[in-house]
Formats: sequence, structure tokens, C-alpha cells
Amino acid sequence: MLAEIAIIGHPNEGKSSVLSTLAEDDSVRISPYPGETTVCRSFPVLIDNREIIRFVDTPGFQNPAKILAKLKTLEGSSEARLQELLNYCRSIDELAEDYELLKPITRGAAIIYVVNGARPIRTVDRDEMEIIRLIGKPRMAVINSKQADDRYLPQWKDELARHFNSIRLFNAHHATYSERIGLLEALKSIDQDWQQIMSEVVETIKKDWDNRTRTTAHIIGSLLTESLSLKMSSQINKRADEQRVSTRLTENYTKKISGLEKSAHAQIRAQFNHNLYDYRLPAYSILHEEIFSEKTWQFLGLSKRQFMLLGGIGGGAIGAGVDVAALGHGLGLFTALGTIGGALGALGTRKNLDYQASLLGIRISGPQVSIGPAGSIALLFVLTNRALHFYKHMANWSHGRRDHESPLNSLEETGSVNYTSGWSASELKVAHDFFKTVDRPESEKHQAAAAKLEKILIGSLENISSVN
Repeated sequence: MLAEIAIIGHPNEGKSSVLSTLAEDDSVRISPYPGETTVCRSFPVLIDNREIIRFVDTPGFQNPAKILAKLKTLEGSSEARLQELLNYCRSIDELAEDYELLKPITRGAAIIYVVNGARPIRTVDRDEMEIIRLIGKPRMAVINSKQADDRYLPQWKDELARHFNSIRLFNAHHATYSERIGLLEALKSIDQDWQQIMSEVVETIKKDWDNRTRTTAHIIGSLLTESLSLKMSSQINKRADEQRVSTRLTENYTKKISGLEKSAHAQIRAQFNHNLYDYRLPAYSILHEEIFSEKTWQFLGLSKRQFMLLGGIGGGAIGAGVDVAALGHGLGLFTALGTIGGALGALGTRKNLDYQASLLGIRISGPQVSIGPAGSIALLFVLTNRALHFYKHMANWSHGRRDHESPLNSLEETGSVNYTSGWSASELKVAHDFFKTVDRPESEKHQAAAAKLEKILIGSLENISSVN
């Protein structure tokens, strides 16, 4: 038996938004105008190319009073009455959309009835609820509170309780993964025959989410290995060209790091089926900042605690050129130097080169200037925090949402963008071991450290999911 869920209700109540969020499918047409859905459309949820559940977007009720009146005249079993009602709707042109709505229910679909909790109950709502009750199929009511106004919720809950097995509050625009799972879990209770099949559906979705988490951790680990081990070099034809060549090489290096990050973020995004809608990060997001900007390193670099712990583990991993006083106050690499221009300015003389260029792994040997592998472990934490923050946006952007205003608060103000700030000393030791061996990515030591780091990343990703 394939679980099929018909999403029904009055036009413009948020049916399509609820369906899009539950099915993780942003191809569902969502319109502010009522009556846009005129025929049923199925949205299967596929995991490993196997359909585990199917949601059906239906037209809204068009003539509930007329349908209810007819239904009350019918006799026999619920199945016989439903089939007779379907035949009745099919025979009348005026009831074409109501006929469409009833088709998936006739073939055994359970019902999710969606209402807008921000408005008062009308007579037409009571007619719809009574139709669904008399049909006798497994059913759940979802109050889609699209606005902050909740003064009508007690009225809705009281009325819905007379007609439905289960009632859930669900904001389809802001629903997170855990809330989506919670709604699917609640479907177990709508009918005894549905308990086992919905348990299997929920378990499959949870396993799929775990696979996404592990895949995302691997993507972040690969990004760190590629970025921290990156090496570039360029020839110096004349001594006078030393700074110009170094500047150009550093610009190319930072562009390459940025390109690696964009590729990794695209792979993370692909885990969450954001395919059609042009999702953009909130305007205030720290991710709009360049990787090597002062603000990025201030919020996402090493904390004072991390600096001290890493110093005890192995000071060389921190980076010889980091200003200890500045970094100790939670500031990053280019806060210590001013900007990336400050780092490049240090290349003017050989005297300052050894002190500050180690931050980027810049070296000049004879006629050649080279950069990389990274000279500071702080870059590992910057890239990790940026990837974790991007994951948070992708994993918690509801597929039923169509505007660009973020549901999240201004995270820069709360300081919650530094997800690694709570890593334990043992976890920092793993990061240190990873960093110290990253220039030998094929070595057994690095492979072992990379495996341990991915487990830590999985834990961080799980924490991000569980608190939203």
C-alpha cells in the first residue's frame, strides 16, 4: 500500500504551501489568487528512486453546500456513498472541480484539511468539515497560521475537534525539518490502518535526512582539505616586480578559495531539493561578506577560548603571524593585520615577510613566489562556520515559502554564527591534527583525522537541525 494524502480545503487557504513543504517540492504552484488549482496534481516523494508517499494538490471546495445536501441523502456504506457522490459530481458541469477533489479520496487517500487560522469560521467552513466527516476517511486538520493573529485559534480548534481525528498547527512558510517530521508523525494516529505505513514513511525520511547530514559533512571536509592544501606559485622576472606578482597571486588564491566554497555550497544546497525557486540569502547574512574580509574573520574566526586551547595543543597551528592580543579577543586574521591589503603591504620588505606572510603561507624563494598551503588554522574555522551557516539556511528554508525575508533573526547580533565556538578540547585537537596533515591529503594520518573531523561536523549539523 502506497500512502497517498489529499490536501484539501477552501481556495486560498494555504493548501499548496503545506503540500510544497511536506513534499519538499518547490515546483508546486503557489498563487495569492483563489481558484488557481482546478485539477488534481500528484507530488510523489522519492527516496533512492522509490516512491514512499504521494501528496495530491486538489482544487478547493467550490459548492460545499450543494455537495453536503446531496451527501446527506445517500445511504449505504461509506464507500458506496462516496462513489455515488463522485458520480453525482461528475454528471454536473458546475461540480467539475469538486469532482476532481473527490477522486483521490475515492481511491483511498487520507485527508489533510487546511484552514487559515487568521480569520473567523464561516458557514462554508462548517459545510466542508461536515462533508469530510461524513465521508469517513482518515483525516487530519491543519491550521495554517499565515499571520501572527491568533485570536481565532480557540474557535477553530473547538470546531475542528468535532470533525477530525487530529488537529495540528503548522506554519507552512516557516516550518523546519523537525516540524515537518512532527506533522508526518501525527498522521500515524489518524487511523489504525495507517500507523504502520506512516511509521515506515517517517523512518525512511529520517534515514534520508541522516544521509544528507553525512553527505554534507563530507562536502565540508572536502572543502577544507582542498582549500587548506591549496598551493599556487608565480615567477618573478624582476626584483621590482616582487610585490606586484605577490599581490596578483594572492588575489588569484583568494578567488580560488571563494570558488571552492561556492562549489561546496552548491552541493549542500542540492541536498535539499531547492530546485526551481530562486532562493537568496537574507540581505544581512554574514555569508554576503567575502571570506577574507575583516567582518568574516571577526565573527567566524578563532575565539579567545579556542586560541588558548589550540596554543596548548600546538601553537604552530595557529599561525606565526597572528597578533596574539587581537586574536585573543575573538578577532581574526585580517583584523590583526587591518585588511588583506595590510597583509600584502608586509611583502614590501624581506624583513617583514617571514613574520606576516606565514598567515597565508606566502613564500618567496629566488625567482618564484608561492602561496599555500594555508599558514593559519583560523581559515579552517572560518570556512567551517560559513558552511554550517549556509547549511542552516538551506535545511530550514521551507519549500512552501516564496518571499526573501528570512525567518531567522539577525544572527550577527546574537553571535550564533560561530558554530564551532563550543567545540571541546578534544574536538579542537582533531581540527589541529587535520590542519597539520592537510598538505599530505593522501597520508594515513590525514585520512584518519579527516574521518574524525567529519564525525564532529555531523554532530554540529545535527545540533543545528535539532534546535530549529
